[in-house]
Amino acid sequence: MCLGVPGQIVSIAEDGGEALVEFWGVRRTVRLDIVDEPVAVGDYILNHVGQAIRRIPPESIAETLAMYEELLAADDGDPMRADITGEIAGAGRPA
Repeated sequence: MCLGVPGQIVSIAEDGGEALVEFWGVRRTVRLDIVDEPVAVGDYILNHVGQAIRRIPPESIAETLAMYEELLAADDGDPMRADITGEIAGAGRPA
């Protein structure tokens, strides 16, 4: 199973092709080529293997982050936790 991981856009490259995104204190460069709608600094996106795949609607952010916090607090052997931490670690290139 592969999960996307929510992150907040910190900055966007001048050409609009990449963004610096923060995931629980980890900053990674993420491509914006296939995101489903325009994004801006401060928006939250769902990242999957270094690609922003969708903008998270503002009304869904709190619920989405709470769900991921719960998953991250799970036992180290939990496969969903491992997938999320792996996705954070592998999200694009280190900033």
